[in-house]
Amino acid sequence: MSNYSFLDDYSEGAHPQILQALTATNAVQQAPYGEDAYSHKAKARIRSHLVNPDCSIFFVASGTLANIVMIGSFLRPHEAVIAAASGHIVVRETGAIEAIGHKIITVPPVNGKLTPDSIRAALEANAHFPHMAKPRLVYVSNATEIGTIYSKAELQAISILCRERDLILFLDGARLGAALAGRQNDLTLADIGLLTDAFWIGGTKVGALLGEAIVISNPSLAKDFAFHIKQRGGLLAKGRILALQFHELFGPENLFFNLARHSTAMAEKLAAGIVKAGYQLAANTETNQIFPILPNALIESLNKFFAFYVWEKRDELSSVIRLVTSWATEEAQVDRLVEAINSWTVSAANVQPTTPLS
Repeated sequence: MSNYSFLDDYSEGAHPQILQALTATNAVQQAPYGEDAYSHKAKARIRSHLVNPDCSIFFVASGTLANIVMIGSFLRPHEAVIAAASGHIVVRETGAIEAIGHKIITVPPVNGKLTPDSIRAALEANAHFPHMAKPRLVYVSNATEIGTIYSKAELQAISILCRERDLILFLDGARLGAALAGRQNDLTLADIGLLTDAFWIGGTKVGALLGEAIVISNPSLAKDFAFHIKQRGGLLAKGRILALQFHELFGPENLFFNLARHSTAMAEKLAAGIVKAGYQLAANTETNQIFPILPNALIESLNKFFAFYVWEKRDELSSVIRLVTSWATEEAQVDRLVEAINSWTVSAANVQPTTPLS
């Protein structure tokens, strides 16, 4: 890739410590299908951050696979998912949940998030049984699709409602590392384990080659879960590869949290530079995603040197772009991007026609 990438947080391969661990253990023979020593040790390290020592932990290769296997396992055929209309499973997974036979009931997001009121509204609007799919699982992601995060109070309120209404609370943690590293965050992994029935921890977006860790706190949901992983093609013969990466991420160096902190620090600096240059953000920068509203001419200029997504058209002259920082983002490249924005802005101001004096 010729231009420096702010497309995502997985453009790089893996953190060197993970590669070193994979290389150092490469010739060590291990049991297959997740029964290896590294899997047991990695699970123990993750459990050390949780309150429930009996939670079930599984490793899969990707986030979409985690969502498919978990939702497909937890729900009966007539049961549906409640999700924000902007939720990842709604807009970025090619209808994967619908493809396994489950309706997604969408509600308008509030700053990217679900609220107890929006969940209650969905329940009321989908209660004509048996003529409507039965709402059974509430899907949230932390961070959200626009990079915002749930506070502890917000997640507690949703958790209480789910337990009152016999709903499964499921949290997509693709960018959970960035969410936990956010300056405004007051949640811990232990909190999430207590407040949800199941969640997963993203490794792909925080320095792993690939892989996500599924955590099931509700024992009724864990029964026969391994069969669902196998049936969906998610049980790797070389499960050691996934587990060893989480063994390193959750080791004594706290690599998972430190890498996430770097990504959010770079995002904060980039967002501050963009705002200082005179541009607004479409969403608060709470994690490692930045959504500036920029003139289309500036976007065209930046595209010559940087890679990023044009997220949505704002009007005829401007659009929202998405910039994502990663565990490996170079601070010099953040400075370079901010300087490019400043230079274009000054240049554009200097060529604006002046109004003739009357």
